[in-house]
Amino acid sequence: MLNPRNGALKSTESSNQRAFPPGNGGLVKEQYDKLSSDWPTADDVRRAASVLEGVALKTPCLPSEALSRLAGADVVLKYENTQHTGSFKMRGAHVKLSSLTRGERRNGIVTASAGNHAQGVAFSASQLGTSSTIVMPHGTPYCKIRSTEAYGGRVLLHGSTVSEATTKAVKIAESNGKSFISPFDDPVIVAGAGTVGLELLQAFPNLDVLLVQVGGGGLISGVALIAKALNPHIRVIGVQTTLYPALHNALNNLPSPVGGATLAEGVAVARVGDLNLSMAKALIDDVLLVDEDALEFAVHLLLEDEKTVTEGAGALGVAALLQHRASFRSARVGLILSGGNIDTGLLAYVISRVRLRERRVVCLRAEVLDVPGGLAGVSEVVARNGANVLEVSHRRTFPNVLAKCMQLDLTVELRKPDDMYAIVRQLNDLGILATLPAVGSA
Repeated sequence: MLNPRNGALKSTESSNQRAFPPGNGGLVKEQYDKLSSDWPTADDVRRAASVLEGVALKTPCLPSEALSRLAGADVVLKYENTQHTGSFKMRGAHVKLSSLTRGERRNGIVTASAGNHAQGVAFSASQLGTSSTIVMPHGTPYCKIRSTEAYGGRVLLHGSTVSEATTKAVKIAESNGKSFISPFDDPVIVAGAGTVGLELLQAFPNLDVLLVQVGGGGLISGVALIAKALNPHIRVIGVQTTLYPALHNALNNLPSPVGGATLAEGVAVARVGDLNLSMAKALIDDVLLVDEDALEFAVHLLLEDEKTVTEGAGALGVAALLQHRASFRSARVGLILSGGNIDTGLLAYVISRVRLRERRVVCLRAEVLDVPGGLAGVSEVVARNGANVLEVSHRRTFPNVLAKCMQLDLTVELRKPDDMYAIVRQLNDLGILATLPAVGSA
């Protein structure tokens, strides 16, 4: 229910639950049963929750006042970035490994992953006493490789994409008699992932829409399955980056290219799983695409306003909410922060890029007489406006600079973006030519 003071959602019990989902077209029960003959069921998700009892954390589900205000909606966050291994992936991995026979566990397991599934498999394999080999693509953040090894996994680097790593992993499994564990295209994995949605809707059953990130499709398949079972009117919307729109392409019969250096490497998948695609066609209402700038902003916003660290893939729902905010006005929206395993160097770079884009840090260029005290005059104006010089560079030999002048490039941190205009105006009033180069220019 809506709190009129701050727009936050209060957790209430739902009085309108059904045992089967209607799908996109409002399927009747007989149609749903026919479509879902090869799918996991809502009861499978509930059984997965029982398997995870005492193993997986029941991560917090909390209203977000900051996002609610920015989006004009009532927003709830599911903090799965605080889960064991830093992502939801350990849920499906543990349920799947628990389903293996004693002999299969003894032979060991193999999987492929860009990082989060790898850590989930390594963690659960160690918990259950089996060995794990994980094939990861070159370019996987080192923090994910290091953590996978720390959880007991043997890491092999192969290929430049998850698809190439998967091909290698399947060959290793076949040649060594080991079990291959799919990151997403498996009904047991899907059921385990669905427990995220089960917990979210148990806490907030009256949500109108869920925004769920999509890579191979395991998370959204499981979440959509249980969400539609608990609330047939809820909308489940997938989110992908413009660089990796695999599900968006498949559902819309589009030949758009897939690939690129996305911040969301955790969902950088060229093809959705067969099981996941069949479930998506019946259960998912739409797929939204977000660009990289929006993704960077979402990671930064979550750190600054929500005091939580997410990786690119983990922030996809927030990016979609803000980039497509008109679609969610006044709606009760649930978002899953699916992972927090971001390289700290990359996070620092993202913070710098967003601050530059928002003009909270600016690059100021000034042409000053090359005399003692020239730099001091510029510094005095900057300080007078409450700004701080982070970096300064003198240039005297450029042909476009007068012989008796020097060019100063200053990186300045501002109290608020509009202060830059006052600084430029006051410098010009002193006869110092000051300009603000476009972001990214030299």
